[in-house]
Amino acid sequence: MAKKDTSKLTLVSLILMIFTSVYGFNNIPRSFYKMGYAAIPWFILAGITFFIPFAFMMAEYGAAFKNEKGGIYSWMEKSVGSKFAFVGTFMWYASYIIWMVNVSSGLWVPLSNAIFGEDTTASWSIFGLSATQTLGILGILWILFVTYISTKGLDKIKKISSVGGIAVSALNILLWVGAIAVLILNNGEFAEPIVGLKSFTQPPNPEYAGNILSSLSFVVYAIFAYGGIEAVGGLVDQTENPEKTFPKGVAISAVIISVGYAIGILLIGAFTNWENVINQGNVHLGNASYVVMSNLGIELGRALGVKEATAIAMGKGIARFFGFSIFLTLMGAFFTLTYSPLKQLIEGTPKDLWPGKLAETKDGMPVNAMKVQAIIVVFIIALVSFGGDSVSKFFDILVIMTNVAMTLPYMFLAGAFPSFKKKKDIEKPFEVYKSYNSALISTIIVVLTVGFANFFTILEPALNGDIKSAAWSIAGPIIFTIMALLMYSKYEKKSNKIEKMKEVESYN
Repeated sequence: MAKKDTSKLTLVSLILMIFTSVYGFNNIPRSFYKMGYAAIPWFILAGITFFIPFAFMMAEYGAAFKNEKGGIYSWMEKSVGSKFAFVGTFMWYASYIIWMVNVSSGLWVPLSNAIFGEDTTASWSIFGLSATQTLGILGILWILFVTYISTKGLDKIKKISSVGGIAVSALNILLWVGAIAVLILNNGEFAEPIVGLKSFTQPPNPEYAGNILSSLSFVVYAIFAYGGIEAVGGLVDQTENPEKTFPKGVAISAVIISVGYAIGILLIGAFTNWENVINQGNVHLGNASYVVMSNLGIELGRALGVKEATAIAMGKGIARFFGFSIFLTLMGAFFTLTYSPLKQLIEGTPKDLWPGKLAETKDGMPVNAMKVQAIIVVFIIALVSFGGDSVSKFFDILVIMTNVAMTLPYMFLAGAFPSFKKKKDIEKPFEVYKSYNSALISTIIVVLTVGFANFFTILEPALNGDIKSAAWSIAGPIIFTIMALLMYSKYEKKSNKIEKMKEVESYN
């Protein structure tokens, strides 16, 4: 009898791996802030039209190219071509630039909650600057600090992220147990009343109520909440009996994650009334999660019958724990993401693509490229934070930029999939899509879902007269696409020149 390989992932361990890679706690309170219970159907729709078919594509790529060093660049280069692959991968990398811009300025909200038990960033000021400009300055200093430490090769601080991960897992348990306790103690009465189907189709937020374009633009948030599944492709060869286990694991994970998000949003309504708690002038996307978690402590205290001062103290305690957990997680992620995507991009692509000494590495780190990256991030932060908007608008712009930039590369990866299926010379040890037609249909569904979601995200603010938000959401991807094409064009000219010189030499 053959000995069972204990190092391989079982169905349960595979589901847990996918769950931890994809499921993001912050997506739940943020979705409730934007749409209330009406966010739930959109999460289910995005799960069916994006998460499941796209995850299966990533699994096939991962199995076919498991020995390739260049990650997603290699997948697209071998399926379509190097130019397409470079633009797609550069866009993927650009999304991390926007992520760094977003998080370097947003990092101070969890820190404020950890210290003060609430978000006080709207009143922060240094040298007489506004709160938005102050957060921008702090973000710039943070980028410079992380880049300096990372270029020294000191990546031990990454261990902080695992501590943060454990704390965020505890937050999920806290939300579920706390919300159910409040519900039981309040005799099953929801703070945000459920009025039949209307509650799940009509958002309480006036920005979304009766506005189908706004609701359609929310699909980007739902897709963003399923982000990280491109990493799933690398798990195929580590899975026990992958032909049966992997598709089953992905399907079960999709259901668990979709249901997890749906129940999480529903449970927030158990202790949070949208009008009384969320619809306040000081609540925005950057601090909505902290307001909701603080409210859980307050409502739990009230349901238990403690004094109001004790209930408020419970709220501040949960907000502090939540802030500290998120701060640790983001801090650890920052030190990894400052060099990890950049390193993959440089290692996967031809060295001649990079001007000067950008492709050089020192102690395994692309030091020169990291310094250029820091300059770009600092420039964007300065541009956004000194644009004269309120803190609320500042965070809205950053989140819009992140969501559009981070979801566009999915269109490139999905778009390359039919070509991948057509190429007979690529060995495919694992296949979910048995026929080319099934692969093509799934590609069309995924590309249309992501494409339309991004289109409506950009179009909706423009139609409402908010041209600035629409411009910011599309500016990042356009700039980085042009940069990628210019870099590739220069590389092509250089390569052609070298080829001609070789031909002349061989002729002589």
